[in-house]
Amino acid sequence: MNTNYLENNHLVLVGKVASDKNYSHEIYGEKFYVFNLEVMRLSTTVDIIPITISERLITNINLVIGKKISIEGQFRSYNNYENEKNRLILTVFAKEITELEEKEDQKDEITNEVTLIGYICKKPIYRQTPFGREIADVLLAVNRAYNKSDYIPCIAWGRNARFCQNMEVGTEVKLVGRVQSRTYEKKYEDGTSETRVAYEVSVASMEIANKEEQEPNEEVV
Repeated sequence: MNTNYLENNHLVLVGKVASDKNYSHEIYGEKFYVFNLEVMRLSTTVDIIPITISERLITNINLVIGKKISIEGQFRSYNNYENEKNRLILTVFAKEITELEEKEDQKDEITNEVTLIGYICKKPIYRQTPFGREIADVLLAVNRAYNKSDYIPCIAWGRNARFCQNMEVGTEVKLVGRVQSRTYEKKYEDGTSETRVAYEVSVASMEIANKEEQEPNEEVV
């Protein structure tokens, strides 16, 4: 099966650099750095999204705090083992970066869109808030090169929540949404707690991606 890894996991963000870049790791002599990007929502709430980027993409870019940039890439996950426990870490892996001009007479451009095609890998958890709002938690496995997969937590609302609540594990879906951050309190058995940040995709649209049922002459993109 030939998979276009940009099409099954494609993301575009426009925001402002919110932290200094820090060294992350090195692969085959190529160094990678991480920094945070501040992305505004229509509601004026701000999402702080972690970006992982290769040194070769920022050779001619000075990532100073407050600089407006556009990032194109993928939403990825990896496992981090700490204190003998496995923790899923999420980051935006940048494939392209563009500096943008800040114009006083122009409203801030709001761009935060991710498209994912993957497989339901846990039974969706459907629930309702005390105010009757419908929510479903979905964990999506998205194929990557070299037989790897990214496991992306997603949250669906309203009709999308109802649509996916009875989906079986292994169902292939396509969804479009935005990456969001939220803080929560992690409580420990000794009574202490820690403030953490979670990242997930807030689903705007979702459909079953059943390519096998398409007409033979229909182009699959």
